[in-house]
Amino acid sequence: KDHDDKDDRRGYGFASHDRDEIRVWYGENYRHLPPGLAKRDRLPPGLERQLVIRGTLPPGLERRAYPVPVELERRLPPPPRDCERLVIGGHIVLMNRQTKVVLDIFHFE
Repeated sequence: KDHDDKDDRRGYGFASHDRDEIRVWYGENYRHLPPGLAKRDRLPPGLERQLVIRGTLPPGLERRAYPVPVELERRLPPPPRDCERLVIGGHIVLMNRQTKVVLDIFHFE
């Protein structure tokens, strides 16, 4: 579920503007989604439970990660310098590159 917290929560995360841009992009592209975002790419329940904010990305999920589509990445402000956005099983994840800690998750429902 989306979070209703303030845009600057923890200093890292998807702002409401980012979430709006992601929704608009998804609405425009839902018929031709890239790997990781199509309905068939949903995670099994066991892996879904492992994808949590402030949790470390397990190797099983890391293997299922794809870069965020360039067209969507261009609509969003750059992520913090030590972070990257990934597509994992129908979610967009903001993750610290070094520690593999998940900082925020946008769920497509």
